[in-house]
Amino acid sequence: MSENATFDYSLPPDLIAQQPLLRRADARLMIVDRQSGQIEHAHVRDLPEYLRAGDCLITNNTQVVPARLVGYRTATKGHWEGLFLSADDQNNWRMLCKARGKLMPPETITLVDAQGNDDIRLWLVERQGEGVWIVHPANDEPSLSVLNRVGRVPIPPYIRDGQMLDSDRANYQTVFAKTPGAVAAPTAGLHFTTDLLAKLQAVGVNHQQVTLHVGLDTFRPITVERIEDHPMHSEWGELSQTTADAVNACHQNGGRVVAVGSTSVRVLESAAKFTQMASTDPTHSNLQPWSGMTDLFIRTPYHFRAVDLLMTNFHLPRTTLLVMICAFAGRELMERAYRIAIEEKYRFYSYGDAMLIL
Repeated sequence: MSENATFDYSLPPDLIAQQPLLRRADARLMIVDRQSGQIEHAHVRDLPEYLRAGDCLITNNTQVVPARLVGYRTATKGHWEGLFLSADDQNNWRMLCKARGKLMPPETITLVDAQGNDDIRLWLVERQGEGVWIVHPANDEPSLSVLNRVGRVPIPPYIRDGQMLDSDRANYQTVFAKTPGAVAAPTAGLHFTTDLLAKLQAVGVNHQQVTLHVGLDTFRPITVERIEDHPMHSEWGELSQTTADAVNACHQNGGRVVAVGSTSVRVLESAAKFTQMASTDPTHSNLQPWSGMTDLFIRTPYHFRAVDLLMTNFHLPRTTLLVMICAFAGRELMERAYRIAIEEKYRFYSYGDAMLIL
C-alpha cells in the first residue's frame, strides 16, 4: 500500500451535500478531543458551549469572485468555458480554458452573460500548461468589474456538476467575506452567522480575521506515491498587525487560538514560519504581521506554533487538506472520525457539516 492510500476513503454519493441548510448554524458539528480520543456530536450553533472567554477565533475574510466564465471562440463559434485564477498589474489574466479543438493565440474568445448576450472579448496570449492560459481583455476594464457582470459562481463539480443556482451567490460566501480574490469558498466559515458571532463575543471569544485567497489547486488530488513529492500550490495570504497582536495576546493570557478552516491555519502557520519569530515559549511563535505567497505544505510530522483548536469541514480524499488535519489530530483518530461521520450520515464537503478538533 502506498503512503498516499492512507489518505483515501470511500464515501456514499448521497452524503455529498448539494445544498446548504436553511440556517447555517444548524449544521452538525462533530467534537473530536485529541487528548482523550473521545468523539461527540453537536451542532455549529453550540460553539459557545465549547469555546471560552479568552479564546481567539480566526476566520478567513476572502471573498469568492464569480470566476466561472462562459463564451465561444469568436472565429468558429465553438463553445468555450474558463475559470479566472488571477490578474496582474497589467490586467493580464491567468485562466483555465477548455474548448473543443486546439486553442491557438492570438484568437479571441467572446464572453456571454447569464442571458446569453455577447459581452467583452478576451485575447489568448500564451499557453502555460495544464490548461492554464494568459489572456488579456479587449479593453482596460478591471477584471473584477468584468467578473461581476458576466461571471458565474465557481461551484465545485461535486455539487450539481458545477451548475450554479442564483442562491449560490449568497450561499457560497461567508458572512465576513470582504476581500475579493478566491475561486473557492473557505467552507468552514460558511457555517457562521452574525447572530452566532455575536453569541461568541458575548461569552468572551475574540473574533479576528486573516485573508487567504483560496485557489483551485487546493482541491487537486494527490497522485504521487510519496506525500512529500506532491507539488504544493501557492496562495496569497495576509496576517494583519491587529490579528497578530490578538493571537499573541491570546497565547500570553492562556487562551486558545481557534482556526476556522484549513485556510486560516495556513495563514497563521505561514506567518509563524516566514517571520521566524519563535518565542521562548516552545509551543508558540510570537507572530508578526505578514503577507505574500505561501506554498506551506502541512503534513506529519509538523509542530503547530500558532493554532490550538481547528474547526473544519469534511474533506475530499487524497487532498492536502485531509493531510493537514491528520497532521493536526493524528491519522488514526481522523480515520475513526471519518468512519463515524459516514455511519452517522454527516453531510460532506463544501455545503456539508463540520468538526471541531480540540
